[in-house]
Amino acid sequence: MKVYRALAELDHDFGPCVLTIGNFDGVHAGHRSILRRVVKLARERGWKPSAVTFHPHPLKIVAPERAPKLLTTPEERVELMAAEGITQVLILPFTPELMQMPPRDFACGIVAQRLDAKAVLVGDNFRFGHGHSGDTNTLAACGRECGFDVEAIPALRMRGRIVSSSEVRKLVRAGQVALAGRMLERPFALAGRVVKGRGIGSERTVPTLNLAPATEVLPLIGVYATRTTDPDGGRRWRSVTNVGCRPTFDDCPDLSVETFLLDPFDGAAPARIRVEFLTRLREERRFAGAEALKAQILKDVERARKYFRLARVC
Repeated sequence: MKVYRALAELDHDFGPCVLTIGNFDGVHAGHRSILRRVVKLARERGWKPSAVTFHPHPLKIVAPERAPKLLTTPEERVELMAAEGITQVLILPFTPELMQMPPRDFACGIVAQRLDAKAVLVGDNFRFGHGHSGDTNTLAACGRECGFDVEAIPALRMRGRIVSSSEVRKLVRAGQVALAGRMLERPFALAGRVVKGRGIGSERTVPTLNLAPATEVLPLIGVYATRTTDPDGGRRWRSVTNVGCRPTFDDCPDLSVETFLLDPFDGAAPARIRVEFLTRLREERRFAGAEALKAQILKDVERARKYFRLARVC
C-alpha cells in the first residue's frame, strides 16, 4: 500500500488507475461495495486500484459548526481500504484553495491529469467542486471530455435505512452497536493508548484497562460486551467495557473507557488496545458504594459470558 499526503508527493506512475473519491469515514458497507468494484475493474483492465480521501473533513473548512465527529482516523481508513485491495491512497489536504476549485478543474486537472484516472467510481450522491456545484452528471461530462469513464454506485439499504457514515454515527451514539457493526461489516471499535487510571478499580472493584481513544465518536454511556485486542502483541480477550463517568465515585470531568478482561491475562500490559463493541448490556448508573458496584460488575461479566457463548464469539 502506498500512501500520499499531498499532490506534490505523487509518483509519476500513479496511473493509469481506477479511482474512487470520497470521505470514506468508517469505511462502511456502502464504501466497501465501491472499493470492491474498483478492485475488480482494476484487475480486469490492468490498472491500479486507487482512492482519494480528504483530511480534514471538508465541512471543517466549509462549515466548521456542522463538521461531524469522525468514526475513523485517516490512518484507520487507509488500513481498511488496503484490506479491500486498494493499493494506493491519496489523503488530499482539504484547503480553502481546494474548496474554491471549479468542478472541471478538479476533474480534469487533478483526476485526469495528475492521477491519470481511466475510470472513476463514486456514490450516487457524490458532490464536488466549489459550492458542491458538481455532481455525478458533471463528473461524467468531465470524463467524456478528459478521458475517463464514470460509474455512480447506488446507496445500500439495511433494515430500511440508507447505509451512511452519519447513520452509523447515530447508531453508535444511541448504543445500537450491533446494528452499527452490521452496517460497517465489522464491529464498531475504539483504538488508542492504554492510560493510567486512578487505581480505584484495582483497589476497590475490579482491575481494568483504561483506553484513550484516537477517534471522536463514542458509544452511548453504558456497559458493553466487547472484544479487546493487543495490536502490537496479537493477544485477544473477551471483555466488558464501561463508557461513562464513574458516577459511584463522583469522578466525572470526562468520559472514560474502561475495559475488564474476561480471559486470562499473561505478560506485560499492552501499550495500545483496540476495543470492539458487540452489544450493550445496560446503562451506567450510580451505586451505593464500591461493593455494590463490584457485585454489579460480576453480574455484567456473567451476562457477557452468556452473550459470547450464545453468539459463539471468541
